[in-house]
Amino acid sequence: MLRDNEGMGLFDRLVVILTKLVSFTSTLLGLGAGETWPGEVALMLRPNIATALSERLSDGVILVAGTNGKTTTSLMVKTILEHIGDSVVHNATGANLINGVVSSFIRNADWLGRVRADVGIFEIDENSLPVILRYMTPKRVILLNLFRDQLDRYGEVDVIVEKWIRALSALPKETVFILNSDDPAVAFIGTSVKGKAVYYGLNDAGKYLSVREHATDSTFCPSCGRRLTYRGVYYSHIGVWKCTGCSFTRPDPTVNRWPSTLPGLYNQYNTLAAVALAKSLGIPESAIKKSLQSFAPAFGRQEEIESAGKTVKLFLSKNPAGFNASLRTVLDMGAKELLFVLNDRIPDGRDVSWIWDVDFETVPPSATVLVSGDRAYDMALRLKYASPAGREPQVFTDLSLAFMHARERNTHEPLYVLATYSAMLEARKILKGRKIL
Repeated sequence: MLRDNEGMGLFDRLVVILTKLVSFTSTLLGLGAGETWPGEVALMLRPNIATALSERLSDGVILVAGTNGKTTTSLMVKTILEHIGDSVVHNATGANLINGVVSSFIRNADWLGRVRADVGIFEIDENSLPVILRYMTPKRVILLNLFRDQLDRYGEVDVIVEKWIRALSALPKETVFILNSDDPAVAFIGTSVKGKAVYYGLNDAGKYLSVREHATDSTFCPSCGRRLTYRGVYYSHIGVWKCTGCSFTRPDPTVNRWPSTLPGLYNQYNTLAAVALAKSLGIPESAIKKSLQSFAPAFGRQEEIESAGKTVKLFLSKNPAGFNASLRTVLDMGAKELLFVLNDRIPDGRDVSWIWDVDFETVPPSATVLVSGDRAYDMALRLKYASPAGREPQVFTDLSLAFMHARERNTHEPLYVLATYSAMLEARKILKGRKIL
């Protein structure tokens, strides 16, 4: 049931109206899509505006956090809830800091400053989750995975786990947690929270890796510190595990099978997380299946774009585990033309040494490989060492020229683009002619 903004203060309403004007002006002048600055201005004027806005939601807030898969999973949850008739506030563009969350409320508001919706679904940057929890108390929290990502900003996975446990253990017992049983760090969080934990994961030995990936992050027990043993690994450190030094073992997932409309094992996990959330809300399986049967990926996540007769498929690949998952997926899809785009801007992390943990050795010698981005030559060097013959890829310091070259090759093969975050946004701007943020 929609709730009016009765009880929301006049000053809060004025802040929403003012910042809605900021969003409108930003979009009108082509300065961006108004997805972050309105929230930034609102927070300067009213630091607790997120609390006031979230309390107006009749069915509360759902948070989705993790290193990889947040955008796709939150979009799946939104799709399911809208299918059953809920009105949703959602940070659909992936602006997953506190300013992006507030901006999504502002975008949803009318010109009287009223936000009327049933539920808020927000993907949250893993380092920002404790910050978000200072301003809102979610009804449900989905935790996907934790991988090394932007070590220069976030530190090791263990640092994030400690921050999460401190913040999440303070939530009330009414909060429901949807946890990945196959990630030891995420599963361990279920032992520290007051609320109910619902686990999802794979029970499919046929999908075990025959050879472990180089990018393996969490192989030690988060409870006692001893090394974990695995019956099988799906990718990175995600798999069926147990600790031989203490009683901590992989929780049995209650949601372990569901067909995914998107390729890639990581999308199987995203689907399982969304389905586990829906089932925890009592949504019938028939409604879940119907809502997801034609699900399309979020922008930059297996998004397909036609550009001057060339099919381009974008895969966000921003850390070793995610890059390996994307690479494995596109090679399984038969990719013959690849473009790797590496940037080192603030959203990507300034340290790019992580590319040496990606298994580029799996790229077949027959593939056509292009590289671009701010750190194109770093990527080219990594690929030269990965090639048995030391073959160097074609380097384009200008991303537009890389796309032009791919089109001029005049082949019927799709171009698979694996790009870091800012590079993915830049690629979309070139291909579609407009910004996302």
